[in-house]
Amino acid sequence: MNQSKSMDTPKKKKPKNQVFKIYAAVLAMAAIAVFAYIILQTHKSQISTVEAMFYTEIDNIMSYGRIQNKKVELVREAGKDASFTSFDAMEYMLKGIENRPEQVELTKGEESNFATIESCLINPATGKVDIKVTASDIASSDDGYYYIFEEKTYEMAINGEDYIIEEGKDTELTFSVNLNYNSANSRLFSKFVVAMLKDGEFVEISKPCYITNPEAIAKSSPSFTQTKSKKGLLVDPNKLSTSELDDLGVKHAAYNVFVSRFFGGSGIGYTYNGKSYSFSRAVVEEYDHVFSTLTKKGIDVTAIILNDLHGKTELIHPLARSGGSAPYAAFNAADESGTQYLAAIASFLAQRYNGSGHGKVMNWIIGNEINARHEWNYIKYMETDSYVEEYAKAFRIFYNAIKSINGNARVYISLDQQWGQSLTRSNGYGSKEILDSFNRNIKKSGNINWGVAQHPYNYPLNNARAWTASGRAASYILDSETTPVLSIKNIHVLTDYLQKEEFLTDDGEVRHVTLSEMGYTSSAGQELQAASFVYAYKIVEANRYIDNLLLSRETDASVEVAQGLALGINDQGGGHKSIYNAYKYVDTDRAAEYTDFALRVIGISSWSEVIKSY
Repeated sequence: MNQSKSMDTPKKKKPKNQVFKIYAAVLAMAAIAVFAYIILQTHKSQISTVEAMFYTEIDNIMSYGRIQNKKVELVREAGKDASFTSFDAMEYMLKGIENRPEQVELTKGEESNFATIESCLINPATGKVDIKVTASDIASSDDGYYYIFEEKTYEMAINGEDYIIEEGKDTELTFSVNLNYNSANSRLFSKFVVAMLKDGEFVEISKPCYITNPEAIAKSSPSFTQTKSKKGLLVDPNKLSTSELDDLGVKHAAYNVFVSRFFGGSGIGYTYNGKSYSFSRAVVEEYDHVFSTLTKKGIDVTAIILNDLHGKTELIHPLARSGGSAPYAAFNAADESGTQYLAAIASFLAQRYNGSGHGKVMNWIIGNEINARHEWNYIKYMETDSYVEEYAKAFRIFYNAIKSINGNARVYISLDQQWGQSLTRSNGYGSKEILDSFNRNIKKSGNINWGVAQHPYNYPLNNARAWTASGRAASYILDSETTPVLSIKNIHVLTDYLQKEEFLTDDGEVRHVTLSEMGYTSSAGQELQAASFVYAYKIVEANRYIDNLLLSRETDASVEVAQGLALGINDQGGGHKSIYNAYKYVDTDRAAEYTDFALRVIGISSWSEVIKSY
């Protein structure tokens, strides 16, 4: 396999017809020059390939002998007389040319699928990005080279003639380029594409690919809290100073992070990728208190990153800056300013909360219920794949920024219970179609280990019985992947779906799932609410593909209570509801004492009647 040179300063097109000028100095021997002339005359159809070999250094020409399994021999004999080694290299090169595939002419429209970027990985040993490229044939072009171009997140095609690096054509190549981490020329968030020079213009011959292992440069990889409990909670910040979370035995906690709040007021300076930023000291210290308190209590923390619709303009997608009524907007990865801001704040948050004194956040959810475009992730309506493309670009920025700092962190896409269709508006999306499109998008541009943060609320939301649905709702909660709605009753549909081969990680693992927001109202009775929680926890506990259940919420919210959704463990006055003890003991050795009442409420004699293990 050819290994490219380490040069990666953007270069212009090579001037033609300088083969002998460049390599006369390298070979510097009349015998070699004559031999080269003979080769050129004998293999006129292969001139461009030979030209490529002459342009590279002599050790690169020698490495081409890999085709004839001679690489080891050449390396071993590297100390021989230079002229003799050069003859060896030319001999092996000639054999390689004779056995290489024929060059093929690419027709218009098929160029971008000719070559495949098999991987785009940071090499921990060198700190460079190794881009592995394969093709079944060799494409005919103006010269004997393939070129690597860099595209920014928001760019949709190569821009101009400034490529990073070139390499002589082959069916297998590895290009190695500088990462330039945390500099003005950082490539951590870039995508790379292979091109060739055809009729004087650079033409893309592969699909773009992003770096997929940012964790390779992470300086810390903190561990998750060791617990078998899946019990979590959307915490009430007003109760952090009390002992309630300890009494409840909370092991997982979620907290909302509003990115717009970090800008304004006296600041904490932060420099990233060569630019300086200032984040609100008061807001940062507020989150410091929340995350450090939860961490000290031994709780694994999930941060939900939310983009206020009326927040900082640069963070809001250009197509979301007017006309929306949702509280949150699509993130802006559509231009240079937006991508820089997203990268900076993602990096700052990951670094601040990597367990180094301000708390430890291990799970990051990007956005809220993004399939509900109009309600929770506003942007002007567009076709599904285009909508997902805008989200996926921002997701990758967060993913690469976070994982480059905390190598063990998990990053999730957020979806709601509207699985098979949008139930509220004609211009929304079902979470299944978003999941399908997102998976295709990510795999096409470099697979990463994203997870799913699902919200399997009841349908309708004010249904207090998690184990049943009646009337119209009964036809919405089905035990198949065609179900319109995902509730806890049929949550196995999601984990079954994610076990399909096309959804697995590159290591063959099922993706992580967190039920990051769900809850049951006590408006129809506190016993029903408590029984629904126990039913939900038993299902989650039995399903090995679900990491945790984050109950919404610790304290009733007045705006939700007004809608008949009294979801808290405590009422608005702070009083404990019946669910309090059910929650407290459900994962302990006293569980039966406080949860078996639910069997009577549900109308069953054993949990095996409604729960199967995974």
